[in-house]
Amino acid sequence: MNAIIIEDEKPAARRLGRLLTNLKVGVSTMLHSVEEAIIWFRENNHPDLIFLDIQLSDGLSFEIFEAVDIQSSVIFTTAYDEYALQAFKLNSIDYLLKPIDDEELEIAVKKYLVFRPEKQKMTLDFEDIKKLLVNPLEREYKKRFTVRVGQHLKIINAEEIECFYSDKKGTYAATIDGRNYLLDLTLENLESELHPNSFFRVSRKFYVNISHIKDIVSYTNSRLEIKLNRYNEQEIIVSRERVKDFKLWLE
Repeated sequence: MNAIIIEDEKPAARRLGRLLTNLKVGVSTMLHSVEEAIIWFRENNHPDLIFLDIQLSDGLSFEIFEAVDIQSSVIFTTAYDEYALQAFKLNSIDYLLKPIDDEELEIAVKKYLVFRPEKQKMTLDFEDIKKLLVNPLEREYKKRFTVRVGQHLKIINAEEIECFYSDKKGTYAATIDGRNYLLDLTLENLESELHPNSFFRVSRKFYVNISHIKDIVSYTNSRLEIKLNRYNEQEIIVSRERVKDFKLWLE
């Protein structure tokens, strides 16, 4: 099976590529924009399978199919829930919501292996797509959080938060002034709320803000320890399975 990835976030593309390699799916190419994809498809043989992000940096990936007669199966990947229904109406194999879960990815690949009797021409209903995607909004991430302090509500800007962490079944935000605030959220809830360029989940217990990392030092068992500017109540250790993705995120 020959697959390509079309994804504008390069760390996400590389992570997906590694997950597919683990599933013994060969990824020959990674493309990062509508324009780049159109040029590539015009000059190369089309793959068996495309992993396609819907929202790319220079437009919607559906524009690729308006410009080129694509003859590959598609698995859509996106962070936008509202596109799910339309994606299933297309000639696609599956729909994966980001961040992509490795088990869901494996199920989608197996579904493709069962589904594909032969290559079929991609058929899209562009009128339905355009109705659905009129003036699509860019993805919005939380810029501030509201926490309760006694009888008062306090607003904390995301850039003031050095890290989020879990402790004794609670989730806390540690701020640049050395305070720790209890949130009505779990770390899992935060995953879709935090901008991936600013925050990274280094372990099951911590999200860190790249703007407040003071130092990164080697730790036992090929792990890394993160030192923040202010927060120092607990060690922040990048788990071994996250070290590679963490280094890519820093680039």
